[in-house]
Amino acid sequence: MNAITSVEKGPDRSDAEQALATLKAWAAGASATEIDALDPQVVRLLQGKGDYPKFNRDYPQDFKVDAAYKAGLPDLQNGPSSLIRGAKQQIQHVGISNFRLPIRFHTRNNGDLTLETSITGSVSLEADKKGINMSRIMRSFYKHAERTFSFHVIEAALDDYKSDLESFDARIQMRFSFPMKIESLRSGLSGYQYYDIALELVEKDGVRQKIIHLDYVYSSTCPCSLELSEHARATRNQLATPHSQRSVARISAVLEGDNSCLWFEDLIEACRRAVPTETQVMVKREDEQAFAELNAANPIFVEDAARLFCQQLQEDPRVGDFRVIASHQESLHSHDAISVLTEGPTFEMQSIDPKLFNTLFHVG
Repeated sequence: MNAITSVEKGPDRSDAEQALATLKAWAAGASATEIDALDPQVVRLLQGKGDYPKFNRDYPQDFKVDAAYKAGLPDLQNGPSSLIRGAKQQIQHVGISNFRLPIRFHTRNNGDLTLETSITGSVSLEADKKGINMSRIMRSFYKHAERTFSFHVIEAALDDYKSDLESFDARIQMRFSFPMKIESLRSGLSGYQYYDIALELVEKDGVRQKIIHLDYVYSSTCPCSLELSEHARATRNQLATPHSQRSVARISAVLEGDNSCLWFEDLIEACRRAVPTETQVMVKREDEQAFAELNAANPIFVEDAARLFCQQLQEDPRVGDFRVIASHQESLHSHDAISVLTEGPTFEMQSIDPKLFNTLFHVG
């Protein structure tokens, strides 16, 4: 039997050219809406009457930017109000978050520490402005990055970028981990405790506020659990242990007065006076026993913690408005115990950020 095989030939160059000519002929009488409805790759064939430009794919190593070329560059972000999308409404915060620099900070004992610092800078944006030049915030900070930072230096940086961006309100926040050497309770060992600290400078309606934020990590022994454990020992000769847990307090304090200096170490020591059961760095057996005794001598509910921190802040004339947020991450329950205490209008809040207490979880 003879078998005849038919092989179907695919389209060749001539077919492609004919198809393109047909497409162009159709496009000549089609509306823009009809053309836009085509596949984007097909639309590209119709740009410039079907002659899609061939771009240079080699990076121009020797190309130099002169003033005239720079002046002709498009700048949509800083364009006219006609380019605004959405409501023409003022934006309270617009800027950049988490750009990092090595910043030198002054310490209470006159030593300097260079710490990796995460910086957030933002300004207000008026309703008739399209946007801001984000890189100016970074450039302003780099101008001051070699100086030993204090609130006076942060104010200078804020002045610079507020002027550059022609904005009324502005704010800077600097976050870093501050090391402080802590001695063990009984063995004489010492090690570095690291404290999450943020410095914040806020200017609103011409009024400036300097704010320090500190996360303080401590152990909290439940007073109720302690009493129940002792009751079991006393009445039934039953060994029992009270529950305690790693806990975090976030202290936010406004500095009172233009020349007030609240050292990081001062605020840390105030927290330690309020709640002395700070988590330990270096421990031997005698230190572990001492820590158990210290917890038994200072059992606290989360409400107690908030009020104890409050008392220390109220006694410091350098502190104005403040907020205390405490989270006891329970070992008894599968949920946390929390409290929020504020003094003054700065930190008043009707609504709580749904993720606020999640950020107080200390991972070591």
